[in-house]
Amino acid sequence: MHIIIVGGGKVGFDLATLLLAEGNKVLLIEKDEIKAAELAIEFGAVIQQGNGSCVRTLKDGEADRADVLVALTGTDEANLVICQVAKSVFNCRKTIAGVNNPKNISIFSSLGIDVPVSTTRLISSLIQEQVKGEK
Repeated sequence: MHIIIVGGGKVGFDLATLLLAEGNKVLLIEKDEIKAAELAIEFGAVIQQGNGSCVRTLKDGEADRADVLVALTGTDEANLVICQVAKSVFNCRKTIAGVNNPKNISIFSSLGIDVPVSTTRLISSLIQEQVKGEK
């Protein structure tokens, strides 16, 4: 599977590591030049420095050939734009967006993002399950 991850923070790094270990073709796009250089030491050629919300960056990353694009930047706005560009310009089959503010999940869904993921909501659900199990 060809997967593009935009955002080379902790989650993006770990996800890229797991997906590469599973034999997927992965491209990790990181906006910050210094961080991209550090990631290139770890990953080599699977790193592209650039702004993932720019059409040119996604074109250079062959977003038109991606099975999945995952946006994991630090802001909901950037993740939304990245996924929308991937879908509308490159017809990316599936978009997954990290959603920092759980209140934004419905907005992401209504704007066509295939899988909006809120770590806050996921952790909350897991904790609630554990608490219920204790009763």
